[in-house]
Amino acid sequence: MQNLDEFTVTDETLRQMAGTANPRLKQIGEAAVKHMHAFAREVNLTPEEWLLGIQFLTEVGQKCSPLRQEFILLSDVLGLSAVVNALHDKKARELGSQSSLLGPFYREGVAVMPMGSQIVEQPTAEEIVVWGKVTDNDGAALANALIQIWQTSERGLYDLQERNGESMDMRGNFLTGQDGAYHFRSVRPLGYSIPMDGPVGEMVMMQHRHGMRPSHIHCLIGAEGYRELVTALYFGDDPNIDSDTVFGVSRSLVVEAREDPASPVPGLRSVHYDFRLAKAAAGDSGRVGADPTKMMKAAE
Repeated sequence: MQNLDEFTVTDETLRQMAGTANPRLKQIGEAAVKHMHAFAREVNLTPEEWLLGIQFLTEVGQKCSPLRQEFILLSDVLGLSAVVNALHDKKARELGSQSSLLGPFYREGVAVMPMGSQIVEQPTAEEIVVWGKVTDNDGAALANALIQIWQTSERGLYDLQERNGESMDMRGNFLTGQDGAYHFRSVRPLGYSIPMDGPVGEMVMMQHRHGMRPSHIHCLIGAEGYRELVTALYFGDDPNIDSDTVFGVSRSLVVEAREDPASPVPGLRSVHYDFRLAKAAAGDSGRVGADPTKMMKAAE
């Protein structure tokens, strides 16, 4: 038996974990232990602070539901999701359009809609049209690429918030034409605050951050043989475009709604954006996040 101190306990923990059969699990587990122990030593963590941290993580888990993923929100506001996205992009065979965050409000099971459909059931603001093409990196059109779209309403809320998940709205799936073209109608989504009524929101307020996301439209695009693209289009005139609280904005994803004679829907202001998909390696995906209803079911 040995007398363990704040340094030797790390070595003993790693020794007891050494039999982990899965090499990747062993690598991740060992690194997590080393960094957590080093963190505690660096800040001289007290028992009271340790308990507060345990309480915070417990409350984050308790806030999760089939309609809300508080842990993804925590990952987003701490910049971890953005780091994982960037690391994933570095492993790609080639890069297409810039990626962004999936976020905690993505949902599976949205119906494929006819090209040009309005994705908002009862719009109360000016309609806009979003249009363009999906191509490979050489500019060749990708037919039958699946484009999944979701956004907030003109009131700044997702359907999971406005409708408690009882029905889907502000969402649409579309298949590109033979020329790779797509277009749909919507309303301009309102920039919004992340949910501030939980432990993550309380943390953000304690950090004196505004908690706001600029106006944006989420896009998840896939085609056979190509790397799945998780991204979003951000409206450049939003006051929070330079201080997104989850670090999702990239310059290449900033757009504006304007009059455009080339738009497939005359008379509406439009956002024109062409997406490029990169060729995929075996098993390549790219998602950071998931449908919160599926995550809860998997845990039950």
